[in-house]
Amino acid sequence: MAKKYERSDSKVEVTGFEARNYDLMMNLITVGTYPFFIHRAIKEININPDDHILILGSGTGRNPCLMRRYLSDQGAILGLDIGEEMLKQAHHLCRHFPNVTFKKQRIEKPLSNKDTFDKVFISFVLHGFIQEDRLKIISNAHRALHSGGEFIILDYNEFDPAKSSWLVQSVFKMECPLATDFVLRDWQSILKENGFYDFRKNTHYFGHVQLLKSTKH
Repeated sequence: MAKKYERSDSKVEVTGFEARNYDLMMNLITVGTYPFFIHRAIKEININPDDHILILGSGTGRNPCLMRRYLSDQGAILGLDIGEEMLKQAHHLCRHFPNVTFKKQRIEKPLSNKDTFDKVFISFVLHGFIQEDRLKIISNAHRALHSGGEFIILDYNEFDPAKSSWLVQSVFKMECPLATDFVLRDWQSILKENGFYDFRKNTHYFGHVQLLKSTKH
């Protein structure tokens, strides 16, 4: 029987020292490879100049600022996050971009946006929620996208950590316990059941990370 996880198992809300030094810690954990990886992953999104993009869990603003490079003045980004320290950093980092805005909002709670965005992006956030809340987030993404819009998930790929290398097992010992539950699920099937199709995948870090793109019916 699969283990039953509770919301208290989640480590998705980063605060304090970890929040203030999040980008630096990501660089250190990945032995300096993260900046190159995230540039490549965002390029793979294939952002159009006039895209309107919703980011669920915008963090320090690093990703929105990188994505902004591909937009014209007609494009726009709205980032949602719940962390005060994360939002403060995001506002500062993207302060020169008037078409990048941020809002304090829980992404698993109902969103007011409907049929608004060309793309919805979520990066290394979905795995930190219990499955019930993941499905609410997916529903929010579906509602926020117009027909034919893309839902893009950058997160762990599907694999069994117990059968992986010692390095991967070590990473998952430090990770949120919900991450193990996440990687053992079939995400294309789950997304298909929730109104998405036309799946396209790019893999990174020896196949342990995926950029999974899908389209709203």
